[in-house]
Amino acid sequence: MEWSVVKSSQLKLVAAGVGAGALVAMGTLTVVFSAAPGNLGDGPEVTLGETTTSTTAPAELATSIASPTLTAHLPEGMTPP
Repeated sequence: MEWSVVKSSQLKLVAAGVGAGALVAMGTLTVVFSAAPGNLGDGPEVTLGETTTSTTAPAELATSIASPTLTAHLPEGMTPP
């Protein structure tokens, strides 16, 4: 009978150790990944040149009025509105 009690307590101790290790690992990963975006500002500053593009709107629209390519045939007895 004592064999099962000893194994049960050992199992609980091992499970607690595994849980504590997982908790430490998650905390470490959280600190590592949350600190990564803050390190981006330490590098050289990126500057863009003075580039300006200006365009004017065309005087006419590029497309004309659309016309349907298909026509519908109404059944007998139906009248168009």
